[in-house]
Amino acid sequence: MKIDFDAFFAGQANFADMVLDIQHADLYRLTDELFDGFASELAKATDAAVLFVPHDPVASDDREQGWTLNHVVTHLTASLEESSTVAALLARGVQVKERLRLEMPWQQLSTVQLVQARLRECHRMCRAFLDAWPDEPKLDMTVTLIPRFGPLNAIGLYMLGVGHGQRHLDQVRDTLRQYALSVGR
Repeated sequence: MKIDFDAFFAGQANFADMVLDIQHADLYRLTDELFDGFASELAKATDAAVLFVPHDPVASDDREQGWTLNHVVTHLTASLEESSTVAALLARGVQVKERLRLEMPWQQLSTVQLVQARLRECHRMCRAFLDAWPDEPKLDMTVTLIPRFGPLNAIGLYMLGVGHGQRHLDQVRDTLRQYALSVGR
């Protein structure tokens, strides 16, 4: 299941409604699919591709410079780990009042092997946080960590991370495409 963030950001869909039919067991499959996608894309990457600066017309700077792959991966792994951590706490009935996020310096991931290792570590951690859910998760509890998304229960919070990762997977594909064109592949 791919989250249609375009519909959400256009005001055509409510995020909580978009993930309403997803169950805890589904989160394992969706997590594996996401990380399998990253592994597949990065299997063809090189160290030079990891450091390539792509063109990004929606970048926050006026030069339209996008994020390098190592920057994307440190950002998305921090987001995935935050959403899986908070979701596990909320599923247990612990109310979280603030963001729980740590993003490592992206410059530390200077090779494709380091990027791949970081993704494998994050995948393992996300699955471990899913394993930490109780048999009867408290799905009636919600929290609003990002006002634009409104109140979300544990599944909604977890899916926020997965959906965010899906958008970055598209970004990784585009960066690798641009890199291949730049080196004549």
